[in-house]
Amino acid sequence: MEITNVILLLAALAQETRLQVFRLLVQQGPGGLPAGQIAEQLSISPATLSFHLKELTHAGLTQSRQDGRFVIYSADFKAMDGLLSFLTQNCCAGTPCGVESATCHPLSEKAPMSHRPYNILFLCTHNSARSILAEGLVNSLGKGQFKGYSAGSQPSGKVNPLALDTLQSLGIDTTGMESKSWDTYAMPDAPQMDFIITVCDNAAHEACPFWPGSPMTAHWGFPDPSLAEGDEAAKRTAFGKTAQAISHRLSLFLSLPHDSLDRLSLLNEVKALGEA
Repeated sequence: MEITNVILLLAALAQETRLQVFRLLVQQGPGGLPAGQIAEQLSISPATLSFHLKELTHAGLTQSRQDGRFVIYSADFKAMDGLLSFLTQNCCAGTPCGVESATCHPLSEKAPMSHRPYNILFLCTHNSARSILAEGLVNSLGKGQFKGYSAGSQPSGKVNPLALDTLQSLGIDTTGMESKSWDTYAMPDAPQMDFIITVCDNAAHEACPFWPGSPMTAHWGFPDPSLAEGDEAAKRTAFGKTAQAISHRLSLFLSLPHDSLDRLSLLNEVKALGEA
């Protein structure tokens, strides 16, 4: 990549809103997002977004396509690869330093998933009920092939006791389960996720951190059992029903041919489960 192009790309990213937009599109992968969803997730006005998308597109960092009534924007991964390669080329004069020439492999490539166990992070707002249930259930149903984690955008700091009781009634160990921030898994030393799934609508519409490793992302909405009214028995029933719904969705997820599907096909299957 020519240095003039590098300067153009860096200049386009040297603005907070544009950087947020680009990071969001990178997280979404080749599928991209409609302009309206970008504006909603980042809480910026359509006019402001239009200006910044124009700048990013002019720099060659984003591209757009028409999809019916919507214009879909996506990151240009080839341009990003070129920038990363330029910045890391011949790092430390070839002396081993742990930094290699960086490249991104977006989900459109035909490489299948190939390693185990797969790490899957479940997100909700408070990380006290639904995401906790999902973490425990996938660790039980996954039989060592999947490792579940959970976190929240605004963690309450306390797991709902009925979530723990529900898991324990199913024979699932809840030792060490806690309510924690999703920033925990955006740190460089955090486990690298293969899948990140939001299980509440609020978390699905929030701007997430930048996840290392370009994990697949999807939304599976479930009713919030903590909102159930009535006596203790009614509340326990609500938690049981949500656990059952999550378990059913996970069973479908675990039955997918993870090792034979290419990444884009697998992503489409995982997202489709959210509409089942």
